[in-house]
Amino acid sequence: MNFDGEYGPSTWEWVAEQADLYEKSNGQEGNTLRDTGLPIIVMTTIGHRTGLVRKVPLMKVEHEGRYAIVASKGGAVNHPGWYHNLMSNPTVLIQDGPEPFETTVRLVSGEERAEWWERSVEAFSPYAEYQEKTDREIPLFVTEIPT
Repeated sequence: MNFDGEYGPSTWEWVAEQADLYEKSNGQEGNTLRDTGLPIIVMTTIGHRTGLVRKVPLMKVEHEGRYAIVASKGGAVNHPGWYHNLMSNPTVLIQDGPEPFETTVRLVSGEERAEWWERSVEAFSPYAEYQEKTDREIPLFVTEIPT
């Protein structure tokens, strides 16, 4: 996948700034969610309508080399915009430290989703509150182990 195209930063200033800081410092700075001390990763997708490169910091939920990608949007009624990017093209870059790696994601359900949801809430407890705030089931993607 080509992630060298035109970059379209997030319209949420803090999101764009954090992704930029994380990348420029090879994951040494901007690697936690604001002042929580909780670790984040940066996911890069390709915009499903625009074709622009999109980057978003996400909570780090990792288990045995795979990552959960939780489309919570803080419990909003709609999915985050990047959800549609993943549904259109599941190939992403994940950066957890100095070097990003390419992988694919898949939407999980059933028992597998329940296991990953538990891990996600353990890593970032507000996810449980976000789910209570919305009628939609918060989508949860899991990365494949990179080859």
